[in-house]
Amino acid sequence: MFIRSERLFLRPSWPEDAQDLQGAIAHEAVVRNLARAPWPYTHDHARDFVSRPQDHRLPNFLVTLPGAGGSRIIGGVGLHGDGASVELGYWLTPEAWGRGYATEAASAVLRLARTLGHRRIGAYHFLDNPGSGRVLEKLGFRSTSFVSERPSLGRGGSFPSRRYVLQFDQDLCGSDEIEDIAVPDMRAA
Repeated sequence: MFIRSERLFLRPSWPEDAQDLQGAIAHEAVVRNLARAPWPYTHDHARDFVSRPQDHRLPNFLVTLPGAGGSRIIGGVGLHGDGASVELGYWLTPEAWGRGYATEAASAVLRLARTLGHRRIGAYHFLDNPGSGRVLEKLGFRSTSFVSERPSLGRGGSFPSRRYVLQFDQDLCGSDEIEDIAVPDMRAA
């Protein structure tokens, strides 16, 4: 599955992406804000990630930025969960911060989530990462004001995080909008 947005191309990972993935994610400032990525993030971790099978109901994508010299990996975005609860996760390499790429990539995945039949998506951010909370708010997520200790392999423990929820409207007929989200034009490729 592939998604093209205004500036980005979201695609699955392939085994040959391991080195570029490691280069993009292996920054302590990135990994410390993720739950399941260890620090330090090694080539073996990247190789393990790119070899994982995809769940068609919970897709994960590499976020790539097309350019004259080809596309380069600038992040990752996807859905994960246990069947009863679906959550959005995302990250960007530091050079891509502050340009709206996280909002754009996550918007594309949220449209896909709705198409896949998900009605409610959750998300968390560590309290010391308020930028991620601002991204979630731009996407239409609402803070539940629920703060809990969440594990982070990169931090080596559990730390306070805030929960957010996005509820899709129920009418799928004649509408492809996500409630309360103003997103750029997205095209599935």
